[in-house]
Amino acid sequence: MPERYAILPPLAAGAGLRQGEIFALSPDDLDFDRETITVRRQVKLTASNQPYFALPKGRKTRSVPMPTSVRAALLAHLERFPARTVTLPWDGPDGSPVTVTLILTTRESKPINRHYFNAKIWKPALHANGVPATRDNGCHALRHYYASVLLDGGESIKTISERLGHSGEPPRFRTPDPIRSARNGG
Repeated sequence: MPERYAILPPLAAGAGLRQGEIFALSPDDLDFDRETITVRRQVKLTASNQPYFALPKGRKTRSVPMPTSVRAALLAHLERFPARTVTLPWDGPDGSPVTVTLILTTRESKPINRHYFNAKIWKPALHANGVPATRDNGCHALRHYYASVLLDGGESIKTISERLGHSGEPPRFRTPDPIRSARNGG
């Protein structure tokens, strides 16, 4: 994965963030002293591929722990790639403009388009590492990994659901093969 975008896997696998939430993450959302990340917004796309900011899925913000490894990766990323200011409409293409300093942008200081990212960044990275570019290996799979690691570590379904930003009935979790293998003695 190109170095500019290499922060995405640690944020998805280590903090359980959705792709659109990562694309809208600002240094203002990070509390390095308390080791927390506040998820305040996401980058969404209209049917005609126009980006805009909106509340996270479920229309509610949340705070999640920032593991030491994610903290270190964020600090290194921000040193190498300083955050850039982006202005997008809020809550739809006709919304009022909102300016946010983003951790991840394109080289041209634009918000990341998920269609471009998935086709031109994510899938080639999978291919380069011998991983099939299937839906099961999309960025969202890292959220499943995060949830499974928390579950295996003894966290309650309620806590995991809250950290993932789920509302209502908790989701079903699939346990990754390495965890399943370890449980079965292999």
